[in-house]
Amino acid sequence: MEQKERAIKIIEELIPLYPARTALNFENPFQLLIATILSAQCTDTRVNRVTERLFKKYKTPQDLAISNLKELQEDIKELGLFKSKAKNIKEASKMICEKYDGKVPDSFEELVKLPGVGRKTANVVLANAFNKPALAVDTHVFRVSRRLGLSSGETPEKVEKDLVKLFPEELWNTAHHLLIRHGRQCCRARKPLCQQCAVSKWCNHFNNN
Repeated sequence: MEQKERAIKIIEELIPLYPARTALNFENPFQLLIATILSAQCTDTRVNRVTERLFKKYKTPQDLAISNLKELQEDIKELGLFKSKAKNIKEASKMICEKYDGKVPDSFEELVKLPGVGRKTANVVLANAFNKPALAVDTHVFRVSRRLGLSSGETPEKVEKDLVKLFPEELWNTAHHLLIRHGRQCCRARKPLCQQCAVSKWCNHFNNN
């Protein structure tokens, strides 16, 4: 079986098992941008708990742009890296207000100019807020893709390049979500549940061990 065919078979097998959408709660592109910045090294459940309060207090980019940094740090203190996240959120909000007229840009090139926004965050926003084809590689996608043998890339960017070659553009968003969910629920970092895995027959890790 060719690599592209195998990749699509894996996604087809995962489609009935998991919802193909982000677990982060948001109502607009700006909320998703902030939530994704906050999600670094943190669970979506915890981020959702914080943003539920945060978005009631700060309703617009302007609100965060003029926020008191120390107060903002306290608002997100239960999340990891809260000092750097607060600084990036405040600076990104300022930039959105000053350069983009208060609206989150909808291009990858402009998104990655924002403080705290890398490839993964930009792709998450493009895919989920703007419904544009993008394939974000977080720690779960990185791990699962390498275990399955969909990529041997040593960096998230290399894995991303391999995956976008394997999947047709219309499957990029779906593949991203399904690989994340599979990584969280089955193909876990420390102890993958290989005997319960729906795609083990196509998995390099399972079949070579």
